[in-house]
Amino acid sequence: MGKLDVPGASLYYEVRGSGPVLLLICGGIYDAAGYAGLADLLADRYTVVTYDRRGNSRSPIDGPPERQRVETHADDASRLLAEVADGPAHVFGNSSGAQIGLELAARHPGQVRALVAHEPPLLTLLPDAEHWEAVMADVERAYRDGGAGPAMGTFGAALGMGGGEDAGSAEQGSAEQGPAEQGPAEQGPAEEQEPPSPEMLEMFARFERNTEFFVGYEVPGFGRYTPDVDALRGSSVRIVPAAGEESAGEPPHRAALVLAERLGTSAEIYPGDHGGFGPHAAAFAARLAEAFPVD
Repeated sequence: MGKLDVPGASLYYEVRGSGPVLLLICGGIYDAAGYAGLADLLADRYTVVTYDRRGNSRSPIDGPPERQRVETHADDASRLLAEVADGPAHVFGNSSGAQIGLELAARHPGQVRALVAHEPPLLTLLPDAEHWEAVMADVERAYRDGGAGPAMGTFGAALGMGGGEDAGSAEQGSAEQGPAEQGPAEQGPAEEQEPPSPEMLEMFARFERNTEFFVGYEVPGFGRYTPDVDALRGSSVRIVPAAGEESAGEPPHRAALVLAERLGTSAEIYPGDHGGFGPHAAAFAARLAEAFPVD
């Protein structure tokens, strides 16, 4: 575990394993613990780095919160890689973490060997981009008038993900099965399942506290983010857009397909839905090992 001071914040991070560096960038309300199961499965072949993004959990920001920019978070990731890696790293990002990964690859290509961008919610690339601009305005208005609850409700209703939940709650629902646990179809009877550990309960509490920062200060900026596709196309970084096999039709899944088309490639299909790395951690780890070969 470590702390890294960056402009405007202090980043909490964890390092496990040995081998080539693999940075896992979380999205939404998640922090490093949300990737614990996946990271443990990859630590036999990579030096796996996870962290709490600025403003979330154990990575406090300096001063009052303000609208977040993908570019700022990408520079955070760059500084973290400079701290823990002595050369280009593999990078995996989910959701808004995938947006950060794309910006990292565009701004700091020398630090990235390959990037798997899993369901980045690139709403500005979708054919109905004007609709999503209106949604962002509605979310901002709901947060200003009523706080996180109404804003999350507005955002979740527009996304239509996870049974009507917002993206952050849908991700948390996946995490509540346990970062390294099996998916529902693989689990035994309910009476055989152990109750959440104190560590998991603490993680869920942090996720809940992250909700206000997420919907109030991250969603408006990240929801309007457009990657520099030309820079990505011309980059030395191998970029793999990925979509969940169970999330077809959802906005982040559609955005991954559009991104792949813009980059002149095809999206790869990964296990599960938007948060598939939680309930399908073993299968996810196997796919990432294929994407990130060890020299």
